[in-house]
Amino acid sequence: MRRLLLSSTAAVLLAAAGTTSALACEPDYTGVTLTATTQTGPYIASALQLAAKGWEEKTCGKVNVVEFPWSELYPKIVTSLTSGEDTFDVVAFAPAWAPDFTDFLSEMPKAMQSGADWDDIAPVYREQLMVWNGKVLSQTMDGDAHTYTYRIDLFENADNQKAFKAKYGHDLAPPKTWKEYLDIAEFFQQPDKGLWGTAEAFRRGGQQFWFLFSHVAGYTSHPDNPGGMFFDPDTMDAQVNNPGWVRGLEEYIRASKLAPPNALNFSFGEVNAAFAGGQVAESIGWGDTGVIAADPKQSKVAGSVGSASLPGSDEIWNYKTKKWDKFDHVVQTSFMAFGGWQAAVPSSSKNQEAAWNYIQFLTSPAVSGQAAITGGTGVNPYRLSHTTNTALWSKIFTEREAKEYLGSQKDAVTAKNTALDMRLPGYFSYTEILEIELSKALAGEVTPQQALDTVAAGWNKLTDEFGRDKQLAAYRSSMGLPAK
Repeated sequence: MRRLLLSSTAAVLLAAAGTTSALACEPDYTGVTLTATTQTGPYIASALQLAAKGWEEKTCGKVNVVEFPWSELYPKIVTSLTSGEDTFDVVAFAPAWAPDFTDFLSEMPKAMQSGADWDDIAPVYREQLMVWNGKVLSQTMDGDAHTYTYRIDLFENADNQKAFKAKYGHDLAPPKTWKEYLDIAEFFQQPDKGLWGTAEAFRRGGQQFWFLFSHVAGYTSHPDNPGGMFFDPDTMDAQVNNPGWVRGLEEYIRASKLAPPNALNFSFGEVNAAFAGGQVAESIGWGDTGVIAADPKQSKVAGSVGSASLPGSDEIWNYKTKKWDKFDHVVQTSFMAFGGWQAAVPSSSKNQEAAWNYIQFLTSPAVSGQAAITGGTGVNPYRLSHTTNTALWSKIFTEREAKEYLGSQKDAVTAKNTALDMRLPGYFSYTEILEIELSKALAGEVTPQQALDTVAAGWNKLTDEFGRDKQLAAYRSSMGLPAK
């Protein structure tokens, strides 16, 4: 996932949590040692570790954070869960794995499912991504939605504005549509000046498919047909090769040609470095881009970091009618890329009460708010208070940067038209098929239609192998749709 530089101290989160000697051992978990696991840090693991220090002071309990490389994390967790062993008390995991984990997770205590802190969680997480078959089985600990980042200094240069308007017929401003996004990238493709148009992740194994999904969501996430972006939610037939997907892939490939020359090797870490290094005029990705680019120690463009919602479209493919539906306005579609790390407590844990209390502390507004502004934790806004506490964000942004960043983050997690990421049993098998063909299409070895036709055939075969009825039930649950 995202790789960031660690630039925080435990003291920051301890102060935010208000931990003092007066609060020691309240509640009292003296003698309790929790084992929490996630991927090798700093990303997410550092958030668990820093919160652990505050929780230990507050409760007199202990937290041992065990880290595994990304490639090992899923098998480690799934093996412990299915064996019934009391290996972990807290698991922090990718939401796409939820379908494989939910049968083995304890339900969040009802006391945590009400009150101000509960209502502060953005509804898309509270009502959908934390819920499986009507039960709250996990707690979001990181918000992951793609947004747009741009260079204020380049966009507000009078010469650039005049030349852009003359060439494209519309103002140089954050794009409302993907066509405008590509116009901007084309305009700033100036390699002779050490400047390129945009940056996205294009490398296989480097988060590439989430960036494709952001392009595709604008053309396939129909507001009248929720849950139809990846599969037909009535039949489980793959939708990945319909005209909306083809257009999204065509434009994703176009973006790769308006990026720095080595962009096909970009993961999200390289996207952040390219924007912060002043190489590109715009980019899309998670909120870490803005945080890193605003830091003078890491960035050449600090003070000029603008933010906005993802571009959208005024026409969206209708999978039911198999036609393009034209709208009288641009539909802004938010894509919950990855969907935000989840923390949960296995049913096999012998310390469930303490484990949920630690998760409650970890995700509390004060502790999570500090984590969200701390480079290295990888925590993006997922609480409404994260997007409104300007005093918090003024520590890293100028007033304008903070206003735009918080506005884009809030819009992303509260959008009326929101596309959820794919969560299915066998997730890795589906994405592997996609990545193979996606890389071929980026290299020009096959056309977008050919690539996606191959993916569709592979996805349909997988669905039948896993069991179409089983996969359909899981897909509908993941999309917040009632069981058939």
